Amino acid sequence: MTRQGSHWDTALEWPAMPRPGSTRALLVFPRFGALSFWSLQAMCGLYAARCPAPPLGLITLAALLPADWQVRLIDRNARELSDDDIDWADLVMTGGMLPQRPDTLFVVRWAQRRGKPVVVGGPDIMSSPEAYADANFRVLGEAEGVLQLFIDAWHRGDKQGTFEKPKFSADITTSPVPRFDLLRFADYMFVGVQFSRGCPFNCEFCDIIELYGRVPRTKSTSQMLQELQSLYDAGYRGHVDFVDDNLVGNKRALKQFLPALIAWQVTRGYPFQFSTEASLNLADDPELLGMMSAANFFVIFTGIESPDTETLIQARKKQNTRRNIADSVHRINAAGMFVIAGFIIGFDSERGSVVAGMLECIQDTSIPVCMVGLLTALPHTQLSRRLEREGRLLPIEIPTITDNAGDQCTAGLNFRTARPRIDILSDYRDVLQAIYRPEAYFARVVAVSRRLRPPRLKRKLHAPTLAKVMRAFFRLAWQMSIHHPQWRAPFWRTMWLCLRQNPRALELVLIQTAFYLHLGPFASRVIVLLNRMIAEVSSAKRSERGRHSASIGRGTA
Repeated sequence: MTRQGSHWDTALEWPAMPRPGSTRALLVFPRFGALSFWSLQAMCGLYAARCPAPPLGLITLAALLPADWQVRLIDRNARELSDDDIDWADLVMTGGMLPQRPDTLFVVRWAQRRGKPVVVGGPDIMSSPEAYADANFRVLGEAEGVLQLFIDAWHRGDKQGTFEKPKFSADITTSPVPRFDLLRFADYMFVGVQFSRGCPFNCEFCDIIELYGRVPRTKSTSQMLQELQSLYDAGYRGHVDFVDDNLVGNKRALKQFLPALIAWQVTRGYPFQFSTEASLNLADDPELLGMMSAANFFVIFTGIESPDTETLIQARKKQNTRRNIADSVHRINAAGMFVIAGFIIGFDSERGSVVAGMLECIQDTSIPVCMVGLLTALPHTQLSRRLEREGRLLPIEIPTITDNAGDQCTAGLNFRTARPRIDILSDYRDVLQAIYRPEAYFARVVAVSRRLRPPRLKRKLHAPTLAKVMRAFFRLAWQMSIHHPQWRAPFWRTMWLCLRQNPRALELVLIQTAFYLHLGPFASRVIVLLNRMIAEVSSAKRSERGRHSASIGRGTA
């Protein structure tokens, strides 16, 4: 029997065989494709991890299953799934997000070929249940509210079924502590927890408000501390991501929770560093910024989408119009947190090229890590419904091969665009080329390093974590200096300037530098794809003009 910290190494030895009468459930987390902004494989290599984060949804599901069920977890991003794994099970439970659909369907077919019934849940089937018509059981909704309906049907002996409850009805204060014991922490760069679901805003392109509502529901303070304590007791230390789609959606509840979180961190010597996603109005609240800093939040992902006011209004993201975006980002930096931002190209309101305005915004904010993508009309969003009414909506093209699956960085524009498609693709390519040149990227890292003011915290030394971080640094230095010699000069210049001007920010600077190991090559791959797409669109337009000319000629004759 092997152990990783104080949890089972599930890759090497499964739990004991079930007692007679209990159900053996195999939980399978589908693969993400390699063409994703968030695959971060090069960064994972620095920490000897296999993928960024474990499946929080599935380990929460595992905690909701009956106590006498035997549960195994296979994360196909970290471990291989085998026939033996499937043959062990009485049923297979799987599901994920839209980019995971190809692999989810692959797992469904594989399990059924082995004679095992399959249960599919998760956000993608909630949005597109028709895509999973072949699953034996379909669970549509949040697990806390609907899973018991499936369990009751399974115990009755039902062979198939679809289970659904009204949206947004799940009481997440009943959500159990996730089964962290099912994880092998060494496989991951960080681990996730969740405080809230839902977002109060009304962005037209967003599916979060469709899936989880506009009234954020939160867990209790005692729940969250129990989850964190369970993670701590399992031996985990380091980066913990609050996976909330907008952590500050319910500021009042968050402000009630943060003092307890700060006290918990102080008592244990700050074992965790936190990241999350939040709307940019976080910057309007100095008290909240101070509390998050004191709790040891170090990075915030936020959706900027566009610097153009007209575009933000049309996209119903008005919360970003009531501010100077650069000033808001700089206030977050001053609280000791760097920002990762999302940008979108392809809105109807775009008037001519968006390249200059987007580059100016990225330069002014000094955000190194920018997720720039193409607008996608996700299923059952306000955007997809509007485009369908206008007769412009096209089907989302889902690859049949998992390795070809990506995200909005490599797919999108599943509609007839208002301005020429070739212009949108060209703008996207030009933005990527500009922001991910090594000199431009590292210049932004240097600029943000001057603004970062990390708090002085009494962090308890944890030798294994320190050793892991030191190994990661030496791997990073080798990659930047030897493996990618073209990055050597900007990398070491960045390190020197940070040490000279603001050494307290060095840890955060190293993290942003490490992102480039993935983002530099990733941007190059996307640019190649975009050039191919531009050539295809251009060729199609020439063919169309040729057919039109021939038609005119025949008409004249």
